[in-house]
Amino acid sequence: MHIKEIIVVEGKDDTVAVKNAVNADTIETNGSAINKATLKQIQHAQEKRGVIIFTDPDYPGQRIRSIIDKSVPGCKHAFLPKEKAKGNRGIGIEHAKSEDIVAALQKVYELAEETEILITKKDLLHYGLVGCSKAKDRRKALGERLSIGFTNAKQLEHRLNMFQIDKETFRETMEAILQEEVE
Repeated sequence: MHIKEIIVVEGKDDTVAVKNAVNADTIETNGSAINKATLKQIQHAQEKRGVIIFTDPDYPGQRIRSIIDKSVPGCKHAFLPKEKAKGNRGIGIEHAKSEDIVAALQKVYELAEETEILITKKDLLHYGLVGCSKAKDRRKALGERLSIGFTNAKQLEHRLNMFQIDKETFRETMEAILQEEVE
């Protein structure tokens, strides 16, 4: 699989894992110490070829993703669930199997092809993704199934619409999650 966009990862080991899975170029942030020069490089990459942010599924990875997303609008996002990124030395893209990396990157293109129908706060309330005792678990399950990553209640609406999750996919996924809670 050839990736046109430049993939932003955290470190050298992530680059090795990505390049073992797909034909792609990467930019490394050198962990959470992302600096202005790296952000400038990512901005240039976004203008020339586009960028896919593919950081670790942990707090530092989410922090880096957020910094880049605010500084370089329009980037695509790839996510890997924590259980697919676990290794002996922690959690990271470098521990993932090649097929899981490929699947996460393919999902970026599938999501981009879906139609644009906005999901609102009313939809989130309807399915108990905010304001109820099971909201956090439901957001986690939704993020994993839609490959958009876990997010807090405040960011969920933005993330769903950023990834252009259509209402039908959202509804079907939430109905399945709610059904599993009953079983």
